[in-house]
Amino acid sequence: MGSAHAATPQAAVCTSDSPELAEQLTEDINSALEDSANTTSVSLHDRTTNTTCTVDADRNYDSASTVKMTVLSTLLWDAQKEGRALTAKEKELATDMITKSDNDATTTLWEQLGPDKINGFLQAAGMTNTTLDPDLAWGLTQVNANEQEKLLHLVTHANPVLSDDSRAYILKLTGAVIPSQRWGTPAGAPDEAETHVKNGWLERDANGWRVHSLGAFTGAGHDYTISVLSQDNETMDDGIDHIETVARAVHKDLNSPAFHTSR
Repeated sequence: MGSAHAATPQAAVCTSDSPELAEQLTEDINSALEDSANTTSVSLHDRTTNTTCTVDADRNYDSASTVKMTVLSTLLWDAQKEGRALTAKEKELATDMITKSDNDATTTLWEQLGPDKINGFLQAAGMTNTTLDPDLAWGLTQVNANEQEKLLHLVTHANPVLSDDSRAYILKLTGAVIPSQRWGTPAGAPDEAETHVKNGWLERDANGWRVHSLGAFTGAGHDYTISVLSQDNETMDDGIDHIETVARAVHKDLNSPAFHTSR
């Protein structure tokens, strides 16, 4: 325990209908975090067992490309309000933005929507601590893990903000991310689960690499979401490895037969 990280605030707080599951997740997430020099925030929710875990989940980070899920959600929310379907061009841009993390497509949609509509969606989604960059650089939107979990909840469950069709479209695109970008929270996910992911990565002079991963796991009795945000990574690969260590621990525990009578 003599590491410099023993005194950091990165400790998991878990609650569950299964106290043993909460205890195991707390132990395993803390173990996954203890040897890292980076800064990490985690928020997850498993609806099957009513389990939540958080680690420093209100800390703000530069969003990098995770904001692209918010951009897509705003686009669909706005189209719903106008009573229209997305245009062919919007669908093309949305597909490139999510499945390939295309920055030019994102900038086009970001500028089309503008800050008023984006802030309107954030308000409707209850993401009131997500704030746009003063210069409107989309990758510098300030986000936290708890609010990314709010977004994942909207995408995976019926709600008044995003219609069932809108949610299905987001799930379709996040389920079709190109193989080279399917790292992070999907690591260790059960084979039978449908995996939806949107990642982000950005290097800046201060706080090194930001590496983030948002994941939703559905189908075959699975119903959980995981958001991991990190910075102070020396390299992008360091950040990916760290997130995947956390993700494997979470998937292992949430899918352990010891904590489920139904699977």
